[in-house]
Amino acid sequence: MKNLFSIEGKVALVTGGSRGIGLMIARGFVENGAKVYVASRKRQVCEETAAELSKFGTCIALGGDDVGTDDGTKALAAAFAAREPKLDILVNNAGTNWGMPLADTTDEAFQKVLATNVKGVFNLTRELLPLLQKAGTADDPARVINIGSIDGLHAPSLETYAYSTSKAALHHLTRVLAKQLASSNITVNAVAPGPFQSKMMKETLERFGDLIIAQVPRGRIGEPEDMAGIAIYLASRAGAYVTGAVIPVDGGTSTCL
Repeated sequence: MKNLFSIEGKVALVTGGSRGIGLMIARGFVENGAKVYVASRKRQVCEETAAELSKFGTCIALGGDDVGTDDGTKALAAAFAAREPKLDILVNNAGTNWGMPLADTTDEAFQKVLATNVKGVFNLTRELLPLLQKAGTADDPARVINIGSIDGLHAPSLETYAYSTSKAALHHLTRVLAKQLASSNITVNAVAPGPFQSKMMKETLERFGDLIIAQVPRGRIGEPEDMAGIAIYLASRAGAYVTGAVIPVDGGTSTCL
């Protein structure tokens, strides 16, 4: 029981790990003894993040690859495989948003969001499957943690058609992958964050922060510890029997939907 929430010595890859929710998770993993690779399209920012997190443990940058493209996911998977023989924890956090009125939403915008938020998750998980299978055991399965959104659980008030659709799709993809990969000793779960302070949410919180907080039963937006905590739970022995779940981390917002 003393080691129930330990991730000491595990190897993790966090996409979109240089900022926002990905950074919250990466830092939580590093500070609790995992060896963490952070990936981001912006190589310099990724390297700066890895250097900062390395003050607390082991963090390595894998920057420059766009998981919204098939070539990008293959390149990222190959870069990781060149460094590690197995992968204990994959956090599919990289994502994008596009908010605009219905009449102005283009096919290009919709496809870009779906490519990163859904296809990118599927493609990267597929490419890294052999390394996840090598890591997983019956007692300690490998973990895939997909970062969804409460906007995938309800119809949001803002006009984020592609984003909310993509997150709902990601939640269901999580369930399908969980069913198919359970026999390979791999669990697949999704976290559906509510409002957290991130680059994606920055403008929204600046414009509508008071209104958003008023709608959260806990009366505040999420803190880094809230996101790190759920990720550590899912990655540790405590979460070894949980798979196919979509877990809201939203201060109770989803209870009001």
